[in-house]
Amino acid sequence: MHAATAPGEPDVTVTVIVHDDADRLPRAVESLLRQTHRAIEIVISDDHSTDDTPKVARRLAATDDRITVLRLPVNSGGCSAPRNRALDIARAPYLMFLDSDDELPPRAVELMLAAHRERPVDFVLGAVERVRTDTGRTSTWMPHLVAERRTVAGIASEPRLLFEHLATSKMYRRDFLDRHRLRFPEGIHYEDQLFSAQAYCLAQEFTVLTDPVYRWYIAPYAADADASISNQRHLLANVRDRVHVQRLIDAFLVESGHAGLRPEKDHKFLKHDFRMYAGDLPYRDDAWLAAFADLVNPYLATLARTAYARLPRAERVVLQLVRDGRLADARVAARGLGQGVAPRTVTAGPGGRLYWGDRVPGSSAGRRELDLADQRVDTSPFPSALFRHEILSVTRAPGAAVDLVVRTYDPGLRLAVGPQAAVLAVAPGGRRLEVPFRIDPVRPGVFEGRVRLDLAAAPVPLHGFAGVRHPVLVLTQRGLRNTGLLLAPLGFPTLRARVEYRHGLAPHLVTVEPEPRGAGRLQIRWAPTGVTARLTRPVAGRLAPLLR
Repeated sequence: MHAATAPGEPDVTVTVIVHDDADRLPRAVESLLRQTHRAIEIVISDDHSTDDTPKVARRLAATDDRITVLRLPVNSGGCSAPRNRALDIARAPYLMFLDSDDELPPRAVELMLAAHRERPVDFVLGAVERVRTDTGRTSTWMPHLVAERRTVAGIASEPRLLFEHLATSKMYRRDFLDRHRLRFPEGIHYEDQLFSAQAYCLAQEFTVLTDPVYRWYIAPYAADADASISNQRHLLANVRDRVHVQRLIDAFLVESGHAGLRPEKDHKFLKHDFRMYAGDLPYRDDAWLAAFADLVNPYLATLARTAYARLPRAERVVLQLVRDGRLADARVAARGLGQGVAPRTVTAGPGGRLYWGDRVPGSSAGRRELDLADQRVDTSPFPSALFRHEILSVTRAPGAAVDLVVRTYDPGLRLAVGPQAAVLAVAPGGRRLEVPFRIDPVRPGVFEGRVRLDLAAAPVPLHGFAGVRHPVLVLTQRGLRNTGLLLAPLGFPTLRARVEYRHGLAPHLVTVEPEPRGAGRLQIRWAPTGVTARLTRPVAGRLAPLLR
């Protein structure tokens, strides 16, 4: 039987937590007022804001009697306390949570409540839409987990759902939370991970929907002071909190009789939590890296070996280098995560096995994790062979040109001895600019060359091009082509130039810079500029398909 409500009482309480977010709070609340299911209670739980948030919250409450404002007497510094205080006063039998910088899609409450009323499950979860604030591009969070509607008979039957640790993507039965005294842990960050792990373990059944029930706005390049907790990975306290929460989850798994889930949970930590920090390692200084290793290594030593074995080799390499204290090497290896980039060098050990880096690992774990046999650096077909192309310097040349010094590492010795023909390619529109140049041997497995990239020669469409491109380097052997990305120096100053009416109908402002995240590729940004761009681009864009 589903929980019943008296006439006029809310079916669902949605708590909106907010702190110093007066500008975005109205958008979040408006998304609740637009819900197709109207019998809801909205609790704005203000974590003692110091901006105009209290005034905005009171104004919103004055517009609709379903809105209640709760203000904490002091700032808690996290998400848990404002959620818990709202739980204390919530009147509905079902509960949801919304952050002030996000939204609920219009049918979210209707769909989740209907699933609860179909079957007496402990909670319902649905798909999360991620929206990048810089590009507007949307994607689904963990899409493989919400690809099929189903009711799950306990987390042990589908432990991969531990990856979906957001508290905001779910609607909970109030009596389920109360019966287990389940509340958000206060005084720590990443409270969602512990709360969700506990909910998964305590629930007898829960339903998974394929429909989007939450809209999560992501600002990947927000200033450090404005970044969300998940994006404050530059803070060592952030690392400490994340590891602390993992230990709390581990203890709860044992306490609740779910110790058998530990390998799955360990894999989730390595694949999701550690992986986010690993991608940032190229951008961290030596002192940060040393402190990071001190924080994570004791915990990494406790994780199940099978959790490591399920990872891609590139991720296992970074993990092992951190565990071995080879932090400068870890920074180098991290630039290849997800990109198919070779190490600078490999070393042959007993039996001819190749290991990442300039030495044979001293431990059995190191030899197991840094063994590159599965990457076939010396035997894979040439189009998929692993190389590493690093730009040693980027300097301004006349006009809109830049001069690059490029070093190519060939650890598998796939290239013939002697000079090699290379091509630098970039395509801001439908056609490529290809610049041939030569790379010469410096020592076995290392080549170097110089190339001038004239951005004024890049063919842009008639209506211009607004966007980002990352040049690639192409090698050819016996008619086979190998295309690899170009890693830029992470600290070179941004270069800008104006490209006049050589192609298309408008001039462009072109910016050359290092990619600010991830591998740190060479990045080129085009932006049509001037009065002509504003007047002619819309017309030219409509004509372009007719002129092809």
